Amino acid sequence: MSDLFLSTTSRDVPLVPGRAALLFIDVQNFSCHADGAEWDGMSPDELAAKKEPFLKQMKEAVLPRMQRLQAACRAAGIEVLYTTIESLTKDGRDRSLDYKITGFNVPKGSWDGRVVDEIAPGDDEIVLPKSSSSVFVSTHIDYILRNLGVQQLVVSGVLTDQCVESAIRDACDLGYLVTQVTDACATFTPERQAASLQAIKGYCRQVTTEALIAELDAVT
Repeated sequence: MSDLFLSTTSRDVPLVPGRAALLFIDVQNFSCHADGAEWDGMSPDELAAKKEPFLKQMKEAVLPRMQRLQAACRAAGIEVLYTTIESLTKDGRDRSLDYKITGFNVPKGSWDGRVVDEIAPGDDEIVLPKSSSSVFVSTHIDYILRNLGVQQLVVSGVLTDQCVESAIRDACDLGYLVTQVTDACATFTPERQAASLQAIKGYCRQVTTEALIAELDAVT
């Protein structure tokens, strides 16, 4: 397939299914399920301010959009990949310094490290455990994407202003054209979401779920 669609003057390039992949970032039990370890040890006030509104928006809005994205990309023949926070060891000794300082560990093989059931990976889809904020730092995703012939990366996940931003910046610097699906990303407050989307827009194309699915419908 020709590489001519990879513009050097614009990020606003429609997806070419054979050259694209969808990446879900950290949509896992740890932080996206009510029983996840992310919420352990929080005070009742913290839980009310953070956990309840976050999980409500995930259940009512974000996860349904992710499901639609997943289905549309599968139907278009676009590779679907997943990354989750999960150590390569049970005690987390391989974690990044930042994760050690932050004080959490998602042990190897744990329930917390699994993708949530709502967008469970297919039997032949790739799941990459990571132990740093950016999937490009602590996994070999760049090698995998290049082996798959991927040049355009669609990003959806949590948290918008942390691991999602890290992945977008690194993917951009490594030469991928990145599309962020803005309403299929989430963080803890509307203010943080808006600030992140504003800050990262210089690195990627930003579209809504509806717009991306319409784009895929047009090319397939």
